[in-house]
Amino acid sequence: MQEVKRKYVIPGDVVAEGNFKPLVNVFKNGNSIVATRIGITESNKDGTKVIPLSGIYFPRTNDIVIGKILDHSSLSWSVDINSCFSAHLPAQDVFGRDFSPAHDDMGRQLASGDVIVARIAMFDRTRDPILTIQDKDLGKIPTGELLKISATRVPRLIGKRGSMIQTIEQATATRITIGQNGIIVVSGRDKEGINLAINAIHIVEIEAHTSNLTQRIKQLLNVPESDIENDDTQINHENNETVMHDDKVISNDNGKDTEMMNSNGTK
Repeated sequence: MQEVKRKYVIPGDVVAEGNFKPLVNVFKNGNSIVATRIGITESNKDGTKVIPLSGIYFPRTNDIVIGKILDHSSLSWSVDINSCFSAHLPAQDVFGRDFSPAHDDMGRQLASGDVIVARIAMFDRTRDPILTIQDKDLGKIPTGELLKISATRVPRLIGKRGSMIQTIEQATATRITIGQNGIIVVSGRDKEGINLAINAIHIVEIEAHTSNLTQRIKQLLNVPESDIENDDTQINHENNETVMHDDKVISNDNGKDTEMMNSNGTK
């Protein structure tokens, strides 16, 4: 196994010296790699990067996100995607090419407060992101507990090959839908299981930078000892990587704004 070196840095700190390739949140200055964000450095044969400890979600084309409907115009819905940008879902994406503002009632399809899983179809920084729900497994999420975590924690919540999120789901009998923008929906039949899953998600967010986290989560969830494997700091922080888990998308939040949606998706 190749060695991965990590340390905490702030902007301006020298991350590495030598012939390293600058990857993410760093720049090259002579023979030095310098950090541009507060976070944890990671250097290996591929190069050097800084994994930020916090930060807002910045949209990228083809990202899978979870958003809340804010309002609608005659041609599109405005969607909060937990970013500095407000996204838009075109009415034609839902009604088809024959959409008519005069005859089609947009409010009956998606109302303010409804929660959707969508893909960012277009975004070029000159205009707000355009969403689509035409792909498989996208669309309205009818019920569940909505929470937020830092978007930088999403890869750790998913875990290596989905190990972390699968552990939480199986141990709590819940379904967890995650968006790359840090929004998460937890649903299930048992309230106690939902609360336990939410608690585990909060711990993952807070302790994402620590080692043996998967093992501690399994112990928290009373996973049998025979199912607990040694997890030597497999911190997979490939930021903004498209993530689908089974037939769902995964999202996260700071967990302080947990709220319940009713059967039509509103709070």
